[in-house]
Amino acid sequence: MRKQTNNFDEAYVVKCYAGNLNRESRVTVMVVLLGLTVLIFGLIMPSRSWAAIPDQVAGKPVPSLAPILKQATPAVVNIATFTQVRRINPLLDDPFFRRFFNVPDRLFKQRNQTPERRPQSAGSGVIVRTESQNGGVVGYVLTNHHVIDQADDITVTLQDGQELSATLLGSDESVDIAVLRIQAQHLALLPTTTSSSLEVGDFVVAIGNPFGLGQTVTSGIVSALGRSGLGIYGYEDFIQTDASINPGNSGGALINLRGELVGINSAIIAPAGGNVGIGFAIPTEIALNVLDQLIAYGEVRRGQLGLLFQDVTPKLAEAFQLTSVRGVLVTRVLADMPAAEAGFQAGDVVLAMNGRSVSSAQDLNNRIGLAAVGRPVNFRVVRNGVEMTIVAELKSAQANVMNGAEVHAMLTGLALRDYHLKNGPESVAVEISSSDTGPAREQGLLQGDLIVAANRVRVRNVEQLKRAVRGAEAILLRIERDGRSYYLTLP
Repeated sequence: MRKQTNNFDEAYVVKCYAGNLNRESRVTVMVVLLGLTVLIFGLIMPSRSWAAIPDQVAGKPVPSLAPILKQATPAVVNIATFTQVRRINPLLDDPFFRRFFNVPDRLFKQRNQTPERRPQSAGSGVIVRTESQNGGVVGYVLTNHHVIDQADDITVTLQDGQELSATLLGSDESVDIAVLRIQAQHLALLPTTTSSSLEVGDFVVAIGNPFGLGQTVTSGIVSALGRSGLGIYGYEDFIQTDASINPGNSGGALINLRGELVGINSAIIAPAGGNVGIGFAIPTEIALNVLDQLIAYGEVRRGQLGLLFQDVTPKLAEAFQLTSVRGVLVTRVLADMPAAEAGFQAGDVVLAMNGRSVSSAQDLNNRIGLAAVGRPVNFRVVRNGVEMTIVAELKSAQANVMNGAEVHAMLTGLALRDYHLKNGPESVAVEISSSDTGPAREQGLLQGDLIVAANRVRVRNVEQLKRAVRGAEAILLRIERDGRSYYLTLP
C-alpha cells in the first residue's frame, strides 16, 4: 500500500524530478531521498516500546489500580456451600419390591438412604480479622447470610487456591451478614474504614466471584449513601454503587482507592436479570458490629432507645413552630430506658442521628436497630424552637433476662427474657430463652415459647409475669408456639 502525503503521490514526484537530471545526479538524488525517507520513517513510525502504555506521561505516573488490588485481593475469598441430601433408591422405594426381597420397612427407613453432598450456592467473603492460635492463624470472614443460609458444609477458597473448611460463627438475617471462622498457616487481612469517610462520587472497586468465574474486579463510583426502604432486608442502610455486582459477588468486598474495605456487597436491582449499574453494599461499621456481637455474645443484640415517634407532617411542623417539614416527632419517652436517662422529652423533634439527617420515623427506627449496643449515639434535637444535642447509650433489647426460679419456684429451669416484636421499643411478651430440667419443662414448656398471659393477666415483660404469679399455688399460662396459642397449667 502506498503512503499518501499531502494528497500527492510520493513516487510520482520523485520520478518527475529525477527525469530532468543526468544519471549521476539521479543516483545522488535517489540516495539523498532514500536517506531522508529512512530518517523520517524512523522518527514518525512508533517503535515497539512506544506501542505499550508508558509508565509515565510528562513525568507523571499513569493511574492504575494494580498496586491497590495486589494488597486487597488476597483477603477476598470464594465461598462454596453444600447441603446433605438423602436419596432413596427408586427400586427400594417400591413397597412391592421391598416385600419381594423381604426388606423390613423399619430397616429401609433407617439404612437404605444414601447421603449426597450437593452444591447449594457460591459467593464471596472478606477476611477482616485474624489472630494467632495453636501455631496457626484463625481468620474471621464476613459474608452475606443468604450465601450460607441452610448450608451443611462451607468451603472457603483462598486466592492461592487453598481450600479450607469453614465454621459458621453466626449470622444476622435482618442485615444479611454472616461470620465464618477459618484456620490456616497464613491469612491476608483487609483493612477497614467506616462509610462516613465516603462521599457520593468517590471511586470504589468491587471484588468477588461473579457467576462462579473466580475472583473478578469491577470499578465504579458511590452513587448514593444511606439507601433504605427497599424492602430487601429488615434493616437497611446501603451504599449504592454502579460498580458491576452480579450473582456470586454477594459477600465480596467494596473498597476505596486506599484499599480499605468500606462495604460488603449484598444485593442488586436487576429488572432484566443482570447488572444494570445499581448495586448495594452493607457499610463496614454495620458488618463489624455484627462480628463483634457474635464473638462477644454468640448472638446479635439489637439496641433499644426507648422512644415512640412519628413523622413530621406540614400541620405538625406548623403547630410546633418548625422552620421546615423535616425530622421525627417524639410522642412518648419510656421510663427506665436510655432515652429517658439521656433527657429526651415528648415533643422533641429529632433532626439527625450521628451527624446524618433523619428523613422519617422508619429511617430513625432503622438506624437505631443498626446502632451498636453500649456505644454513645449523638442526636440533634429541636425543643421549643431551640436546637440541642442529646447523647444516649443504647441498651440491648434482650438485657432483661431472669432465672425462672426468681420468678416462681414452678418455673425453675427456665431462662426468661423480654420479647420485642421486630425489635420494637416495647416488649410484648416473655420469651423462654432456654429450658432445662425442672417442673416447667416436664409440663411441656419449651425454648422459644412466648408467655403472653399468666393467671388470666396479660403480661408483656418479665416483671409483669413475676407480679402475676407471686404467691400463687398454681399457675395458668397462655403461651404462643409456632403461631398457635395454648393453655398450660403448673403444676
